[in-house]
This record gives sequence, C-alpha cells and structure tokens, in this order.
Amino acid sequence: MDIAVLLLSMCLFFAIGMPIAFAMALSALVGALWIDLPVAAVMQQLASGVGKVSMLTIPFFVLAGAIMAEGGMARRLVDFAAVIVGFTRIRGGLSQVNILATTIMSGISGSSVADTSAIGSVMIPQMAEKGYPRVFATNVTISASVQAIVVPPSHNAVIYSLATGGVVSITSLFLAGILPGLLLGFSLMLLCFFYAYRDKHPKGEPVPIRQAARMLVEALWGIVTLAIVLGGILTGVFTPIEAGAVACVWAFFVTMFVYRDYKWSELPQLAYRTLQTVAMVLTLVATASCFGYIAAVMQMPAKMTEFFVAISANKYVLLMWLNIMLLVLGTALDLAPLLLICTPILLPVVKSFGIDPVHFGIVMLLNLGIGLLTPPVGTTLFVGCAIGKVSVDDIMREIWPFYYVMFAVLMIVTYIPAVSLWLPHSFGFH
Repeated sequence: MDIAVLLLSMCLFFAIGMPIAFAMALSALVGALWIDLPVAAVMQQLASGVGKVSMLTIPFFVLAGAIMAEGGMARRLVDFAAVIVGFTRIRGGLSQVNILATTIMSGISGSSVADTSAIGSVMIPQMAEKGYPRVFATNVTISASVQAIVVPPSHNAVIYSLATGGVVSITSLFLAGILPGLLLGFSLMLLCFFYAYRDKHPKGEPVPIRQAARMLVEALWGIVTLAIVLGGILTGVFTPIEAGAVACVWAFFVTMFVYRDYKWSELPQLAYRTLQTVAMVLTLVATASCFGYIAAVMQMPAKMTEFFVAISANKYVLLMWLNIMLLVLGTALDLAPLLLICTPILLPVVKSFGIDPVHFGIVMLLNLGIGLLTPPVGTTLFVGCAIGKVSVDDIMREIWPFYYVMFAVLMIVTYIPAVSLWLPHSFGFH
C-alpha cells in the first residue's frame, strides 16, 4: 500500500500537468507523510542530492558542448566528414556525411538535442538541395544523434552514475559507451547505403585537394577536444570533472580565437541558456534523490526484485522485460527523469541477477535514447521536425526502418555484454 500511494500520487501530479521535478518532490512528501517520516528527512535528501563534487561534471560538459555546438564547429565537422566520404564517391554520400559528422559531434557535445540542432541545421538543407527527401534527411539526423546518449562525454551517462550513488564510475560508463555508439552509427550507415541504391540517391562528390586540406586543418581544432576528454581520462591526467573544465577552456579558445565565428556579445546569452539547462538538471537530481530515498525506505527495490524473480529467474528473460518496460516508459517521460527515477529501483534488481551495472547502464541509455525519437515526449524528434520543416506525422510514417536498426543494436548490446564491457576491462577501469 505504501508503494501504491507513492506511485499513484506521482502519476496524479503528472496527469494534472505539474513539472516532473515538482511532481517527484511532492510525491516524496506525500509518501513521507503516509509512513510518518519527518519532513525534515526529505528536505535533507533534497540538499544532499546535489551536494556531491561529481555533480560538477554536468555544468562543465554542458557548457563545453554548447560553446562548440554554436561556435561553428558543427559546420567544420560536416566539412571534415565530407572530405572523408567524398573520396569514396559512394551513392548516398551526404547521408553518410550526416552520420559521420554526428558521430564526431556526439563525442564533443554529449547531447542528442545539441547534435540534432547543430548538424541538422547544416545537413538537412544540403541534403534537400541535392534531391534527398526532407523526411529522410531528418530521420537520418535524429537517429544518428542517439549516439550522443551513450558515447563520452554523455551528460546522461553522468546522471546515471549519480543515480547509482557512485556505484558506477563516470569513466567506466564513458568507455563502455564507445563501442555501442560506433555500432549504432555503422548500422545506420548500412541502412542509408541500402536506401541510396534503392532510391538512386546522388553520389558523393570529391573535394579538391587544396580545399580538403584547409577543411581538415580547421576541423582538427575541434577533434582535439576528443583527445582532451578521452586521452586525459584514460592516461589519468584528468578526472572526468577536470576533463570537462579543460574542455570548456579549449572550446572557448578555439571558438573565440581560432574560428572567430561567434560574437563576444552573444556569450552572455550562451551562458544564460547553459545555466537554464544546468539548473533544470540539478533540480531533477535533487528531487529524484528525495523520491529515491522514500522508495528505498518503503523497500521498493527489494519488492521489485521479488516481483521479477517470481516472473523468471533467468537473467536473459529479465533483460527482455526491462527492455520492453524502458521502451514504453521512454515514450511517456523524458530521459533524465527516467534515469533518476528508475535507476535506484532497478539497479538492485539487475545486481541480484548477476548483471553488471555498467552494462545495464548502457542498455538503459540506449533504450531511453530511442524514446527521445518517439511521441508524445520525444524531445529530439520535435527538434528535428522543427529544423527539417517536416511534420511529426510524416516522420512517423517513414522512421520505422530506423527504429528496427536501433532495436537490433539494442538487442546486440543487451545480450552481448562484451560490446559495452570490453573497453572498461581493457583499460582497467572496471
């Protein structure tokens, strides 16, 4: 009965249109009052939820990603991808450029929405001009941007790490997300290759040598960011927090002093938008901490474990049920709130079945990343539609092959743990 009161109150607050953070906080208060827990205990959890030093990772990477996404780096990464793909002269070259540029951008921005905005604003008009259907170009862009959910420096990987209470390190998650992200990008490239020959998309055009050299040099300034983040963490020079801070300084230097496309007068607005994003995320973390605390007091994780054991003691069956549940939940709620709500509840369940928490984290991120492309709460879907100037109905009629590819990658990552665990094990971080 206690758990029912907690969950039903939260669903009621959601139903009346209350913001997610407030709904979690108020349902935690309702749950505390129901079990006669002092309200002061809930307030203490609210404060301690954002009092961890590791929380600094979020604002640093959000700011670095915002600077690079808006400072001209996206256009130069598209040029870099065009040089690489252009030499192959394969049919459907622009769709391959789109995915490759998004793959690189994902390793810089850490945000699916940022990738869709930055790459989509450059690539969708280009593809439409060359004769690609706008709906197809938009589907390529938003599907490829799901890579940013798992590859470093993914903001959501940091949130998952925080939601585990530090059980899973940020570095392990960063490493674990690299191969699944690349697998997703490669799989989407194969799908686009099929479309290109079926629908006779135009071939890629080679870039003149002199122009290609200039494009490569300009793009390398941005690609160095990847070396700073991953190289610094892997060699032990930086912690993830320090890597985020250094990435901010480097992004600022490249944007303002090398590219010089961004105006100094625009920086205050950039800082304001970043502050809004960080404030929203930290508020969610704080209120989810309250909700998770009340759920733990009510022994929800233990009861969830008993429930799943009653269904099946087979961990592969459990993983399928969890995939289905997360895919459904991903259509109704945004990614960050679901990570914060579900992780403290489901982590004890998967650990009791012998499933690695790092592996489960990547499975969870992929699941909820797909949810960003599904209505009614698909943030990346709506951003892509706005940039591509197409309707959600048109997208939904033609996106299904992209869903099938993403689901196939999800199944591979789910049932072959080595895809996500090989790199952390190889570098001794797990």
